[in-house]
Amino acid sequence: MVATPRAKPASRPTPPQPDSATQGTQALVRALRLLDIVATQGPLRTAAIAEQAGLPRGTVHRMLGALSEAGLLRQDSEEGSWRLGLKVFEMAHRVWDSLDLRGAAEPELARLAADSGETARLALLDGDGCVYVDQREAARSGVRLGNGIGARAPLHASACGKAMLAHLPPPERRRRIRSVSLTPLTAATITDPAAFQRDLDLVKARGYAVSREESTEGVAAVAAPVVDHLGEPIAAVCVLGPSFRLPPDRLHALGREVIEAARRISGNAGHVEMSIATTRPSAPPSPGVRCAIEARPFLGEGPVWLADAQRLLWVDILAPAVHLSDVARGEDRALPVGELVGAVVPRTKGGFVAAMGNSFRALDLEAGVTGTLCVAEPDKPGNRFNDAKCDRAGRLFAGTMAIDAGPGQGTLWRLDPDLRLTAVETGLHISNGLGWSPDNRIFYFTDTGTRTVYAYDYDLATGAATSKRPFVTFAGPAKPDGLAVDAEGFVWIALWDGWGVARHAPDGTLDRFVSLPVPRPSSVCFGGKDLRTLFVTSARVRLSAAQLAEAPLSGSVFAFEPGVAGAPVGAFGG
Repeated sequence: MVATPRAKPASRPTPPQPDSATQGTQALVRALRLLDIVATQGPLRTAAIAEQAGLPRGTVHRMLGALSEAGLLRQDSEEGSWRLGLKVFEMAHRVWDSLDLRGAAEPELARLAADSGETARLALLDGDGCVYVDQREAARSGVRLGNGIGARAPLHASACGKAMLAHLPPPERRRRIRSVSLTPLTAATITDPAAFQRDLDLVKARGYAVSREESTEGVAAVAAPVVDHLGEPIAAVCVLGPSFRLPPDRLHALGREVIEAARRISGNAGHVEMSIATTRPSAPPSPGVRCAIEARPFLGEGPVWLADAQRLLWVDILAPAVHLSDVARGEDRALPVGELVGAVVPRTKGGFVAAMGNSFRALDLEAGVTGTLCVAEPDKPGNRFNDAKCDRAGRLFAGTMAIDAGPGQGTLWRLDPDLRLTAVETGLHISNGLGWSPDNRIFYFTDTGTRTVYAYDYDLATGAATSKRPFVTFAGPAKPDGLAVDAEGFVWIALWDGWGVARHAPDGTLDRFVSLPVPRPSSVCFGGKDLRTLFVTSARVRLSAAQLAEAPLSGSVFAFEPGVAGAPVGAFGG
C-alpha cells in the first residue's frame, strides 16, 4: 500500500506590515497629540499624559524625551511635569511676526499717546531684557523722551519687562528670574529677590506693571502684557513719560487703558476674570448712603468691626496694607504689609490673624507681622488668599484663588483653633464672601468666578459644611463679592460692577437693592452701635481716568443704616 502524503495545512495570509513611511507618520501624529495635550491641559506628569493619549507609558516616555531634545517640550526639575519648550515660543513669535504685531499695535499706540499726552511703546521679550520695537508720541510741547525704537530695557526695572515677566508660566518665570541680575540702576531699583517676587505678584494681580524711576531717573511708566491664545505674554504695551507728569495716581488710572489696548492688540478678550468696564446706572445713590471714610485704595476688602475699639478694620489687597478707621471722626490709618493681604480677623486672645499670600500670619497693628501660623498652599506659589471669616466657634474659614484669577485653582480652607488645617472644597475660581445664618445652620460662600453665592448645611459642633447648592446666581455685569448676614437671616451681598448692595431673603429672593455712587462695592460688614450700621468697602483698581472722574469716591468706605442689626461674627480661637 502506497502511503499518500498528508496535505499541508493552508497557511494563513501574512498581514501587510506597515512600511517605514507609515510608521513615521503614525509616530508624528502621536507626537503632535502629546504636544497638544501638554499645550491645552499642562503642566502634566508622564503618567497623566499617557492616560490622556491612550498610549503605553514607556512609549510616551520615549516620545517625550525626543520632543524634549527638539526643544518642543521641557520637564520641570522641581515638579517633574512637562510643559511647552522654548522652541514652541520661538515658533509662536515667528507666527506673530508673520501676522505683523507692529501693524496690529499701531492704532492702539496712537490712541494711547493721544489720550495720555505721553509716549506709547510696544516691547518684545529679548533674552534677559526687552526691546522696544515701535513708538508713538503725543503732539505736545515740553519734555519729550525721544525715539526709543531699538532700545533695550531691563526685565527687572522696566514696566514692560515686569508686565511680561509676571505673566509667564511659573517655571519659565523662575528660570528667567534666576538668570536676571537685579542690578541697581537707580535708587528706586528693586534689588532684593523676595521683594521683587512680591512686586511681580502685585503686577499679576493688578493686570499691569508700574515703574517709577526704577531704570532711569525722572522717567515713569505703566505697562500691560499682550498675550497669546494661551494667555502667555508675547509683547507688552506701555505709556511712559517724565515722572512729574506721571505721579502714582495717574499711572494706576492709566493701567486700565493699557490693559484694554493690550487686549485689542492681541485680539484676545482676556483669559482671566479681570473686568475693566462698567456702566453707571441711571438711579442715583440711595437715600441715607454716606461716605464714612474717604480713601483711595486699589482694592478695599474684608471689613471687620472691632466693637471694643469702635473702629473698622479693613484691607487694601493690592497695596498691600491693613487699614484701621475711626468712622466717627472720618480718620484712617494704613499699615503697609509685605504680601498680598486678603483679610484680617481678630483673635480671642488678642492680636489678629492675616490671610496673606498663601499663609496665615500673626499680626500686630503696631509691630506688623510677628510670625507664621500655617502655610496653606506651599505647592501653589501662584495663589493667594482672597477673603476670610470666623464662625462662632472660633474656626477660621479662608478661600484662595489664582493671582491671575484663572479658574479651578482655588480652595476653601478651615483653620481650627489648634491650627489644624483642612481643605473644605477645591477647584474653586474666585473664593470670596463668607457668612453664617444666625442659628449657625447655614454657611454661605461666594465664588465670584461662577457669579454664584452658595449655601451649605453647617454643623457648628464639627465645622462640617455639606449639601452645597446655589443660593443666588447673578447675570449681567454685576458679580457677587463679599457678604454679611443680618439678624433676620437675610444676606447682604456687595455687587462688583453692580453699583450697589443687594439684600436677599433666606430663600434667595431679592428683598432690597441699595444703590451706591461707585461701581465696585467689594465687601460689607455690620458695625457701629448694636451692629445697626452696614459698612461697604470699594475698589478703584482698573478704573480709567474717565470712570474715576465719574465716580471719584471709588475706593472709599460707605455706610448706611439698613433698619436691621447684623448677626454677630466670631473671632479666631487659636
